[in-house]
Amino acid sequence: MPAPPRRRTALRQRLAELRGPDVPARPLDARALAALAANPGCSRRSLLDGAGVDKTVLAQSLGAPSGFGQSQFAFMRGNAFEARVKADGGAELLRLTHRFLGGGPEPVPGGSAVPDLAAAGPEGRAARTALALREATASGGWTLLDHPMLALDVAGTPAFLEPDAVVVHPDGGWTVVEIKSFPMIDGSADAAKVGAAARQSAVYALALEQVAARIEPAPEIHHHVLLVCPKDFSNLPTASAIDVRKQLSVTRRQLARLTRVEDIAAELPEGTTFDVRRPAAELTAAVEAVPAAYAPECLSACELAFHCRARAREQGEVTALGRSIRGELGGLTSIDDVLSAASGATGDPDDPAVATLRRAAELRAEALAGEAAACH
Repeated sequence: MPAPPRRRTALRQRLAELRGPDVPARPLDARALAALAANPGCSRRSLLDGAGVDKTVLAQSLGAPSGFGQSQFAFMRGNAFEARVKADGGAELLRLTHRFLGGGPEPVPGGSAVPDLAAAGPEGRAARTALALREATASGGWTLLDHPMLALDVAGTPAFLEPDAVVVHPDGGWTVVEIKSFPMIDGSADAAKVGAAARQSAVYALALEQVAARIEPAPEIHHHVLLVCPKDFSNLPTASAIDVRKQLSVTRRQLARLTRVEDIAAELPEGTTFDVRRPAAELTAAVEAVPAAYAPECLSACELAFHCRARAREQGEVTALGRSIRGELGGLTSIDDVLSAASGATGDPDDPAVATLRRAAELRAEALAGEAAACH
């Protein structure tokens, strides 16, 4: 059940206070949501993203700038490729969609609809997109929605998402289209980049599900998304259908686990602000007031990763070693605890983690003793 209007207004005011007066909110995008879903236990990222704080600028203010960002050349190249894919009313894009996903008769160049999705503000654009999807589904023809706006509720705050495109098939099905500038060589692309695109597309598909749920009968959201990339080393587009059912399931479950932003904000000390114009010491205290869940994977997904890694190392947290190691160590949450248990000073010997550590310490001691004897 959605929150009452007064409660939503109070939450927006609270988040604006955290962000800082007159500081515009940085909108959540699908890439950020996919990263958030991959680490739902991080209250720090949940709050900062929910409040619309620019984490790149915040990291710079904390003295731990991230390596995030796309070069201007790559940005221009991506835009040029996307424009080529969508040229002539999206004729080539619709041809690729039909080739890889079907959904009706072959599209006729110039015979497909490309509705105008312009409206005032993200809420207006999301409403216009929902209307266009409804009309396109009823039309029974090919329709290309260029940069539609979708809304998705995330931990009690709305996120407005803008996929590259959504195609409505003559049979009424909807397909998410993701256009990337990395090459597809001999029909395959870099697995890590394809995986990131799949997770991003799953977020768009979840938002489409909310739109489809308000239509009777609800149209089908295809669980295959169309990934369009340059072919080999050319600028010609090719495509592949990517099954995102696994990513959909994981993202849906992880987003549902996120603590509501208002609950996290309620635990903060009075006067806490993430206004990047404040002194570094004050910003550091504000950031440290929100619990984080750092893992090495954050380095490729979060602008604050360098700051959180430094803090995790200073405090000797085993999470700095990776989630898999953290899981194997059970109740041992610090490096000091691990070393103490391995040496036999502390720890329950019946604990499998403690027993493994002590056996590893014994083997290491034996190996070092043997190496020393060999040297003599």
